Amino acid sequence: QVQLVESGGGLVQAGGSLRLSCAASGRIFSIAAMGWYRQPQGKQRVLVATITRRGRIDYADSVKGRFTLSRDNANNTVYLQMNSLRPEDTDVYYCNTIRVATLTGVSDYWGQGTRVTVSS
Repeated sequence: QVQLVESGGGLVQAGGSLRLSCAASGRIFSIAAMGWYRQPQGKQRVLVATITRRGRIDYADSVKGRFTLSRDNANNTVYLQMNSLRPEDTDVYYCNTIRVATLTGVSDYWGQGTRVTVSS
C-alpha cells in the first residue's frame, strides 16, 4: 500500500517562505509524476506545480518565479519551496502522485493535505 506523508505547511507572513515536502512510502517501483495542487474553499483542486520522473516541471502561472519544485527519485519525495508568499497563496495544498507502479498495479494517489496560511 502506498502512503503519502506531507509536511511543511503552516502560518507565515506575506513575503515569507515555506517548504512543503511529500514522501511516498511503500513497495514502489516508479512514480511517473509528483506534484502539488491547492484547493480553494468550495472549488476544485488546481495545479500548483508538477514534475515528471525525468525532471520536466510545470508551474501554475501564479507561482512562476516564486515557487520551486524539486524531486528526489531515490526517496520518492517531492519538495515545494515557496518564496515571496502572498495572502492569496493561502489554501490547503495536496500532494499528488501519478502512475505509481507497485506489485499490485499502477494507481494515482493524493496526500491528506497541508494548510498554508499567509497573513498580510
